[in-house]
Amino acid sequence: TRGPGLAGSGSAGGPPSTVTWCALFFYHVAATQASLLLSFVWMPALLPVASRLLLLPRALLTMASGSPPTQPSPASDSGSGYVPGSVSAAFVTCPNEKVAKEIARAVVEKRLAACVNLIPQITSIYEWKGKIEEDSEVLMMIKTQSSLVPALTDFVRSVHPYEVAEVIALPVEQGNFPYLQWVRQVTESVSDSSTVLP
Repeated sequence: TRGPGLAGSGSAGGPPSTVTWCALFFYHVAATQASLLLSFVWMPALLPVASRLLLLPRALLTMASGSPPTQPSPASDSGSGYVPGSVSAAFVTCPNEKVAKEIARAVVEKRLAACVNLIPQITSIYEWKGKIEEDSEVLMMIKTQSSLVPALTDFVRSVHPYEVAEVIALPVEQGNFPYLQWVRQVTESVSDSSTVLP
């Protein structure tokens, strides 16, 4: 009879044979590979669940206190006092560096912007009047107060050589507070006045 020994052992109570050890080894290797494969397949599906679990303690505390949850603000965490979105980065494309420099200098002189970066040699591919066009352009990245974007847009449109000038702006949610404060200080006098003349 076979006792508590492993199946395939040499004798009823003797040590397992080499064949048995090899079979066990390959079984464990196969099981390990299968579990690794499953973890790679299922891990992406589990990540959203795991990230929600991290929020569970906060949600439980909120329910226990009876107060609505508040979103942490990166600015308030640093104690900077920056209001997210009060500064914007506006983007304007120009046909060449000469035009871009003229517009950049004018918007800084008029305090419509604190700083303008010129990024040369970008390639723009676009549809215009039914045709696909490709042009080399200069990209202007303009830092200003969000409240000045309409005045900045009006000025750029008044001096830009394109029939339809690209002026798009994105609010800055966070960044280096001294820099953001500087942008606001440099453009402050314009934001206090109601109109900006070209």
